[in-house]
Amino acid sequence: MRLLFSLLFCSMLTLQLSVAQQSNSINVATYNLRYDTKNDGINAWPNRKENVKDLIRFHEFDLFGTQEALRHQLTDIAELKDYAFFGAGRDDGKEAGEHSAIFYRKDRFKILQSGNFWLSETPDKPGKGWDATCCNRICSWAKFSDLKTKKEFFFFSVHFDHQGVEARRESGKLMVTKIKEIAKNTPVILVGDLNSTPETEQVKTIQTLLNDSHNVTATPPYGPEGTFNAFKFDAPMDKRIDYIFVSKQFDVLKYGVLTDAKEKRYPSDHQPVVAKVVLK
Repeated sequence: MRLLFSLLFCSMLTLQLSVAQQSNSINVATYNLRYDTKNDGINAWPNRKENVKDLIRFHEFDLFGTQEALRHQLTDIAELKDYAFFGAGRDDGKEAGEHSAIFYRKDRFKILQSGNFWLSETPDKPGKGWDATCCNRICSWAKFSDLKTKKEFFFFSVHFDHQGVEARRESGKLMVTKIKEIAKNTPVILVGDLNSTPETEQVKTIQTLLNDSHNVTATPPYGPEGTFNAFKFDAPMDKRIDYIFVSKQFDVLKYGVLTDAKEKRYPSDHQPVVAKVVLK
């Protein structure tokens, strides 16, 4: 009888903990939105922005990083009245050029600190790094207070270079250095398009500090392995280049790559990556 009572008590306690975890969980995402260019024709931003907003609304993202979006694209996303965003343009640290912005639910989170740095040898000012030839690359970050749990954590959104091999490798090292410098021992979430597959040195470098949510999820990863579709509905999507990393203070309850499409057209040339996480 005592054994039965003990087992029942343990089951009830586990259930309560599970319910509490779900209640305090955060739906985190990373989404490369593809910058607005008329060259994309039918896939240009004006033809898909409502699909992007519908996806975010339906999947109830709480906190998500974006890559590539220009300022007016971010303003379009911010038409979703539940959200506010922080970020700076990579070309001038203000509004010019693509952003690696951070969106958050206004009723759930409050920004305590925020900032930006560039992926280069001079991270405090706009500029290209190492062997990058195309573009400046920026990381935006914010320290959040979760108004529900009263816990604090940092969130980083970044986009690595797509051409420079050395730039990607050194960007991985820089991210570890800057996260340690900015966040110190506070919990961290890092999201972004790294233009790098999991076996690369830069991804492995980040994993010396943070866990890849794909690898530590409590339930098996959902959806395809790959995260880039090139606006092709039949794309193989076998290369994972978009990531959600978390520090050890987070449990990852589930992870997935979403494949929402309308009339066989994806809302962006990248799939959104999502994870349900809880800060212990």
